[in-house]
Amino acid sequence: MGSIVMESEDIVAYMNGDIRHNAFKNLSTICTFANRVHCTSVFNGANPLDFSVSLLLFQLGISSGTILLFSQLLKRLGLPLIVSQILGGVVLGSFGLGHLEKFKEKVFPLRGFICLDVVSALAHIFYFFLIGLQTDISILKEIDIKAFGIGSCSTIFSVILISIYSMFLSTIVDVKYLQHIFELASLQSFISYPMVVSLLYELHLINSKFGRISLSASMASSLLKICLPILSAIRSTNGETENLASSKVVSLVMLIFLIVYVIRPATLWMAKENPIGQPLKEYFVITLILGVLVIAFCCQTFGLRIYFASFLLGFVIPSEPPIGSTLIERLEFITTWIFMPIFFVRIGLVIDNIYTIKLANLLSVSFIIFISALGKFLGSLIISMYYKFPMRDAISLGLILNSQGAFELTMFKVMKKEKLIDDEAFVVASISIMIILAIITPIIRYLLRPSKRYIVHKRRTVMHSRPEFDLCVLVCIHDQEDVPSVINLLDALNPTRRSHLIVYMLHLVELLGRAQPKLIHHKHKMVRNLRSSSSEPIINAFKYFEDSKSNIIAVNLFTAISHSTTMHDDVCSLALDKSTSLILVPFHKRYHSNGLVSFSKHKLKIFNHHILEKAPCSVALIVERGFLRVSKSIETNLQYFQIVLIFIGGPDDREAMFIGARMVGHVNINLTMIRLLDNGNVPKDDVKERRLDDEAVAEFRQILSNNYRVRYKEEVVKDGTKTISVLRSMGSNFDLIMVGRRHSPFLSPVQGLVLWNERTELGAIGEVLATSDFMGNAMILVVQQHTRVANEDQENPPETIPMDETK
Repeated sequence: MGSIVMESEDIVAYMNGDIRHNAFKNLSTICTFANRVHCTSVFNGANPLDFSVSLLLFQLGISSGTILLFSQLLKRLGLPLIVSQILGGVVLGSFGLGHLEKFKEKVFPLRGFICLDVVSALAHIFYFFLIGLQTDISILKEIDIKAFGIGSCSTIFSVILISIYSMFLSTIVDVKYLQHIFELASLQSFISYPMVVSLLYELHLINSKFGRISLSASMASSLLKICLPILSAIRSTNGETENLASSKVVSLVMLIFLIVYVIRPATLWMAKENPIGQPLKEYFVITLILGVLVIAFCCQTFGLRIYFASFLLGFVIPSEPPIGSTLIERLEFITTWIFMPIFFVRIGLVIDNIYTIKLANLLSVSFIIFISALGKFLGSLIISMYYKFPMRDAISLGLILNSQGAFELTMFKVMKKEKLIDDEAFVVASISIMIILAIITPIIRYLLRPSKRYIVHKRRTVMHSRPEFDLCVLVCIHDQEDVPSVINLLDALNPTRRSHLIVYMLHLVELLGRAQPKLIHHKHKMVRNLRSSSSEPIINAFKYFEDSKSNIIAVNLFTAISHSTTMHDDVCSLALDKSTSLILVPFHKRYHSNGLVSFSKHKLKIFNHHILEKAPCSVALIVERGFLRVSKSIETNLQYFQIVLIFIGGPDDREAMFIGARMVGHVNINLTMIRLLDNGNVPKDDVKERRLDDEAVAEFRQILSNNYRVRYKEEVVKDGTKTISVLRSMGSNFDLIMVGRRHSPFLSPVQGLVLWNERTELGAIGEVLATSDFMGNAMILVVQQHTRVANEDQENPPETIPMDETK
């Protein structure tokens, strides 16, 4: 026989009924068989649930499976993962199946609590380590007056409303219960930075302007929220002697010194020794994970909270690759889906008195939570409106700052254990987290739905930009291979003293794990850190390009380090803020002259799809077909740069035509425009488009009537086969082929080609050109015109874009 020492309050909270409550009230040990660890075999008549290892494995499986099931069901309703986690814990806990005596005795018996507590402790250690790892200290630099005002005023409004409510409540409840209310209110008043980060990730808003202001505002409040409980835990001696309390303080200082001045330099050395661009070496990863466990052991040995050291260690370790991204990638899955489910089930097993909560206590605690949330919402809303935020963003910001999660559950459990709040307040506060998130998340999704986020009030196109105004272009770069073609295209856009070219170069770097995304503006010199080192040669190339044409081109250099799923938000947000007219995006496939594909990147395909769907201006996909024959700058090249424009009809072709009209102003560029005409009657739905096409072509020919480097041809075609014949007849004499992306499927030139184009981003003609074997090494530019305008007013001219680095 062996004994397991447990806290009597956990046993009392777990058992139901007056008889069991009295029987176990003073119990401090539980006897169990020491040899019942590994199950022998069910064929020998053994029950697997009578053995510790088998029981723990079953508990892990049923806990993770239940939460996974709820996450799949609730995902369709747009609810975040934390709702599924709390609901899964409650359903398996004493509120749900745990309320059944037979289920509780078989699946979650008292003798199995020691294993649950061990796994829950591991969940604590790695969960708070990941929170610290995901908390980038550089976000403190982004806390401007707006973010500080929103974060602080949200907390202040909450405290004021709670104080008024507590004064009213003091007249109807006793002082002891009022103290519980104050303790609960002190935690509810602050904003949860980790949960705001988690919810922004799930809503795919982390890289948006809204996401950045939410992070900054929540950080301003959460720094106090994190520090105060830690200081309170340090200050609280629980009846200990003054010498013992002093020893704790000394131990804490020694622990902080060890983490900051020993472990952090060691991690920086690991990053330096690791090959550039490669994941962290395996033995470095193992060493750091062991370091987390050792630090947690030291924290427990010194009598400190187990989550404090792991959070601090994650906070001081560099969150950028290779260390932060590798650790997050390795630990996040097992922590989220193996360890944390046990944590939530352990919380659910304590929630057993929900059926016996007094109505007065339920209402008083519920009101304090509601008033706290209302105070944070009103404080954020008022300050946001003062700074003239859009109403949708202001309301959404007030809602998302009320996010809470596992950190709050942990603090509720600590406060309950230390008798700062009673059992009923703990139950209501825990359930309220799930209810609040279930309410606010769908509202935020509706207010900030992607279809409305990047809609503007004027068309942002090259076609609608006046020739005397500057042209603003956003260039996306994934790696160094994209640079030569992009620079040639920028040179071909013919910047002049009359119409400057304003270039925003955005180097996109994928961020692994869930570390903090960054948007770095390289103003005058290269910003050197672990994550942006790959940007240096790309930035130097564009700086050289700007220096060679300093009077007519201004290049603003950015690096975006973000996750592939939200990388498009960096592009769309920057294009929206800088009022760009065109986005140049490399295509995710690279073709050879024989039509074969050399490589294809699925993540870039999804990225391109999002850009085409959400961009606030026109987009041009750059399709590479081998190496461009003109490797030098068009300005200094002795040969003419040959461009052909395929015009069928529609807004995308009209946009491509006016991009070509701007290019042909360059003295070294020849342009051939081939218009493919329908040989029959135009469908009724396309009559308006045909009229717009004729007007645009007439304007194009009038503008370039005196330019001898422009050729115009018309070909009448009856179906897609004839279109391919026309394209084949062009041969391989061109360096650049321009075509619109979308065409009406009723037009004769694309009939028979649309079926080839069911799931491609290039459109019918673009797909034929990219996969052909008769175009040589010509580069292809597939253009999509911006048409997503909320309140189009074409009579007002676009604003002039000055040549500076701030616009």
